[in-house]
Amino acid sequence: MTTLFEDEHVRRYEETDGEVGEGWENAPTTLILTTTGRRTGAARKRALVYQDYDGAYVVVASRGGADRHPDWYFNLLADPDALVQVMADKFPVRARTADGAERAALWAKMTAAWPDYEEYQSRTQRQIPVVVLERV
Repeated sequence: MTTLFEDEHVRRYEETDGEVGEGWENAPTTLILTTTGRRTGAARKRALVYQDYDGAYVVVASRGGADRHPDWYFNLLADPDALVQVMADKFPVRARTADGAERAALWAKMTAAWPDYEEYQSRTQRQIPVVVLERV
């Protein structure tokens, strides 16, 4: 397992096509999500735990259970078109927030992969978004 944080995690993942940084802490899989900053228009990159979902990728906007959504989620709400890197594979995606039964099923899938999400949800009153990243 690799212990990397924030920008260093992204940098090492990109430099090695995911060979370093793909497995993070106890997470089975991580990807790099590049969004467009809603105020700056600059590329913003984040390493996130993910799971496959019928040819798409699922991520969770947990921010460790903070009362505010992470900036990358707000960026996706402003512009759902983004880029993803999974290992050496880089491709465009369009993001959408899951809801209802789909969200419940994906939440269960994500908490099985990263059980800390349940603790994060207990720390906040907001419903933590589950985001589907579909290739375009």
